[in-house]
Amino acid sequence: MQLKKLFQMQKALDSHIEEKHQLQNEDLFSRKVLALLVELGELANETRCFKFWSVKPSSPKKVILEEFVDGIHFILSIGIVCGFDSRDFNVNWHPVSGDMTEHFLKVYKQVDLFQSSRSFEDYFTLLQSYLELGSLLGITHEEMEQAYFEKNEVNYQRQQNNY
Repeated sequence: MQLKKLFQMQKALDSHIEEKHQLQNEDLFSRKVLALLVELGELANETRCFKFWSVKPSSPKKVILEEFVDGIHFILSIGIVCGFDSRDFNVNWHPVSGDMTEHFLKVYKQVDLFQSSRSFEDYFTLLQSYLELGSLLGITHEEMEQAYFEKNEVNYQRQQNNY
């Protein structure tokens, strides 16, 4: 995955949104963290991994991928706020296994840790944990990247249409 390219695209989108909504002088960190938590919840809801009381299957992979990429947008955006977009990321891409519910909880905990510390180490762990969640959901790195490109374009269109 081309993280540098994704950071550049996200930075351009963030600048566009901040200019359009006159937010250049606002500290958006907390709002972006909350948005990430909401997106994470929406993703969990689509997987239905925690819904032990229901037999309804998870949403189609396309829907899950769209929700997953929303989280990528906010993780990148939060990293930009903290100045991490110029850092080198050596993400270890390895298959993960385990309980999906537990992995969602792990990501929630990482968001909380990072929100408190704002350290690069906690950010990196959050990013890696989220990408591992994608892998656990059956999403390849290529699918993540392609879906990000597509959603980035949708987000620009939404801004043009006063979403």
